[in-house]
Amino acid sequence: MTPSEAGRAELRRLLAERAFRWGDFVLASGRRSDHFFDAKQVTLEGRGLQLAATLLLRRCRELDVVAVAGDDGVGPLLGAIALLSAGDAGPPLRALMIRRAEKQHGTRAKIAGPPARPGEPVLLVEDVATTGGSVLRALEILAPTGVRVVEAAVIVDREEGAAEALAAHGLPLFALYRRSEFSATATA
Repeated sequence: MTPSEAGRAELRRLLAERAFRWGDFVLASGRRSDHFFDAKQVTLEGRGLQLAATLLLRRCRELDVVAVAGDDGVGPLLGAIALLSAGDAGPPLRALMIRRAEKQHGTRAKIAGPPARPGEPVLLVEDVATTGGSVLRALEILAPTGVRVVEAAVIVDREEGAAEALAAHGLPLFALYRRSEFSATATA
């Protein structure tokens, strides 16, 4: 097993043990579900954050992007990707954090981080995709900057329509894992 495969397997195990919950949940999309994915149970812990950021940084390098963007819910993940990029063979990446709520002081900017530049390639990062609504909202906020969002990357695709919704807007979805990779007994 290569180091990359080993890291992917370790992250999958951490997600199965800590991030998936089974029961009756209402999702951000408003849908009801018998399972919930709480990535923060993994990405707000050092090893889990390192593994997720490393795998997503690899995708950034494959796509040759110069920045990662996402909402403030994945702010730590964006920061970790940017930090790791400063120590690998490629150029350092910038992180653009999209605020869910506009600040009522300072610049009132909807996007925190170094200024986005028109035409630059950006990877849009989310922890989970269900319908694609959060990604589409982020695209709408990024549009005035002129950046070129080349792909949306998520830790887990719940396989409930996000890929199709994003494809309809010309945006491919890359997932480290798919819901079908986790069984209902994953946390047992």
